[in-house]
Amino acid sequence: MNALVKVIAAVATGFLFAGTVGAQTLPGSGKTIRYAQDDSLGGNYVVAQITSQALKKLGYDVRLSTMDTTLFFQAVAQGDMDLATDVTLPQREPGFRAIAQQAAVVGDGMIIGGGINGYLVDRKTALAHNITSLEQMKDPKIAGLFGRDGKAEMISCDPAWSCGVVVDYQLDKFGLKQTVSPVRGKYEALMADVITKVQNGKPAFYYAWSPSWMTNALKPGTDVVWLPTPQDALPPNIPNRGTALVNGVVGCAGGANPCRMAMGSWNYDTVANKAFLAANPAVKALIEQIRFPLATWSEWEGVISKDGGSVSVVKKLSDAWIASNQSQFDQWVATASKAH
Repeated sequence: MNALVKVIAAVATGFLFAGTVGAQTLPGSGKTIRYAQDDSLGGNYVVAQITSQALKKLGYDVRLSTMDTTLFFQAVAQGDMDLATDVTLPQREPGFRAIAQQAAVVGDGMIIGGGINGYLVDRKTALAHNITSLEQMKDPKIAGLFGRDGKAEMISCDPAWSCGVVVDYQLDKFGLKQTVSPVRGKYEALMADVITKVQNGKPAFYYAWSPSWMTNALKPGTDVVWLPTPQDALPPNIPNRGTALVNGVVGCAGGANPCRMAMGSWNYDTVANKAFLAANPAVKALIEQIRFPLATWSEWEGVISKDGGSVSVVKKLSDAWIASNQSQFDQWVATASKAH
């Protein structure tokens, strides 16, 4: 009996020891990650939840905060935040350059193939007046359809967002400042008014991007059309990732293919503090693997545009993705856990 007791005790001790070692060998054991998400709601919030769950599997405690990218850049440079996975590049390139000594871009972006952005008008007005390019807004008669006194009101970006700089630059470069007035304010509220206008058959003119909830609420080719720009044109401090001519854009006015957008492809990139990355190779290895196809982003954005972006909706989407892609999720974690 004594021998049996000794064997059982030895086995029990072994299990306890193995469990302790297992916990201790998790790369994030005892560490907290300060994770930021941008204040622009979308599928990026779903990605933040999926990524947070993977980080927790690596043993990290994750503290998620919401803040504007400009504030995040300051915080990550000072070491007050560790990373964000939804920094829009190249739009945010000027701000990133200012902190490039303290922070780095990790991975190839969260959207496989990248996204697009540009100018849209309601399809009804475009067809009625044969509007097939942004350049036609030089004509006060055309511009006046979207405003009054021969000048269009175009919904631009939130004042804190970098896309507004691009819009202002292009309106000047394309000779549209006399006939187009950009409206900047809280984008979500401004777009709610745009959606109502289009649904009621009234003219609407705005700047947007895809994937996003806006291009699900108002579908290019059905409700609205993209207006091709006359030429590639970006502020000198914002690099263009290739030509702004994009093939296969659904809903490009006049059926143009390729369709010249406001810029080349953009992406949700990950920016992290360099010292944090050096101390946490598992995080770097994890982020380098995480990417999602455009169809997945569109699905998320569609649900958010329909059901809203509450915590419960976002969590339901992230949990559903993990459940449907468990083997891929587990592989990400397993690969990251081996990083040194």
